[in-house]
Amino acid sequence: MAKEWADMTWEEKREERFKQWLSPGIKFDSPEAERLYKERVTRFTKAIKLEKPDRVPVAIPVQYLPAVYAGYDLGTVMNDYGKLKEAWLKFLNDFDADSFLPPSLVFPAKVLEMIDYKIQKWPGHGLPDDAPSHQFVEGEYMLASEYDALINDPADYLLRHFLPRSAGVFKPFEKLAPLTPFVAIPVGYVAQFADPEIRKTYETLFDAAQEAVKWAMAVGEIGQIGLSAGFPNIWGGMSQAPFDMVGDFLRGTHGIMMDMFKRPDKLHEAMARLVPVAVSEAVGSANASGCPIIFIPLHKGTGGFMSNKQFEEFYWPTFKEVMMGLVNEGLVPMPFAEGNYEPRLEIIKDMPRSSTIWFFEHMDMAKAKKILNHTCIAGNVPVTMMVTGKPAEVKERCRQLIEVCAPGSGYILTAGAWMDMGNHENLRAMMEAAKEYGVY
Repeated sequence: MAKEWADMTWEEKREERFKQWLSPGIKFDSPEAERLYKERVTRFTKAIKLEKPDRVPVAIPVQYLPAVYAGYDLGTVMNDYGKLKEAWLKFLNDFDADSFLPPSLVFPAKVLEMIDYKIQKWPGHGLPDDAPSHQFVEGEYMLASEYDALINDPADYLLRHFLPRSAGVFKPFEKLAPLTPFVAIPVGYVAQFADPEIRKTYETLFDAAQEAVKWAMAVGEIGQIGLSAGFPNIWGGMSQAPFDMVGDFLRGTHGIMMDMFKRPDKLHEAMARLVPVAVSEAVGSANASGCPIIFIPLHKGTGGFMSNKQFEEFYWPTFKEVMMGLVNEGLVPMPFAEGNYEPRLEIIKDMPRSSTIWFFEHMDMAKAKKILNHTCIAGNVPVTMMVTGKPAEVKERCRQLIEVCAPGSGYILTAGAWMDMGNHENLRAMMEAAKEYGVY
């Protein structure tokens, strides 16, 4: 008799998710595409489980590069979904890779403009038309006095306070009554939607939603074509560390650093409140995608932002809760340790064996391999080398990393960050290195 999901161990849940990832229930283009797809997924799952695959798997380190490779720029594909599809499929067809990342982070410019999004600048909107990437705009979108409002009701706070400050279209929502009152007779609550400004907001959102659906359909089609051709996606969803959720989007770097000293109890309480939010969103994404790997970009936990003592007090506890919440749902957290995480190695090793992929930007990978010998690690060919170096340099760096990190399994070859531009021949050099030096 099959076990109920709630009765399974995390390892059993993960095996079920790995099976789903291996057999996604799609029609492959050919028996060869299906064979290659299963080889590629198996390569990753064995590396995660610290079992020896046929060779070291490679996560091709590209984000916006396919646009440049096809002769476009980021601004063009943000506005033209036909060209977005053309560019990503050209890249798919031209590169032999172990995985394929659809353009889910190439956001639709029209939607961002319609909602007056303030947290990013993008090509043609605050940045030059040919800018190769977005630019994050940090701000104090939550006041220090508003911690209790966030803690008491995150959904209400985000709707009536955060969104009106971070996207201009939501400004009239500041006038809305609390989102979660006990309303037995909701007539008064309903009446507020007669406000002309609130009605206008909804009209704009309906139009933006139609545009967002067009974009989502294009991205979904690209991803489906990649799967059918035999290329798995290795991002099933995204999550965040609660410290970054507060520090990136709500309080800003200055605000959260001051809060660590002035109101540490409120900061701790808010981060704890956001743990289930971070977990549930990632679980939903993974259930929809069929891929169990959850990408987690880490921003403010790097060595230059706080001491190890502060990291252990403020950053790690709730972040570990998020990761364990994902692990207990059979998912594989893949934290991307941006910056220098070498000072954190003895702290972050505190996770179950083979439960996580630690993806490093700047790191002594030999030291990481030694200390994190119970988990899979990934990285860290310098992105500067990938962008400006020569293929021979890239291949030699990959050889060195494979020599240090691959013994015993548990290594995924990739760069320390993603390429938005640069020498695409370096990607081929990376794949060649894996095939030549990474065979077990």
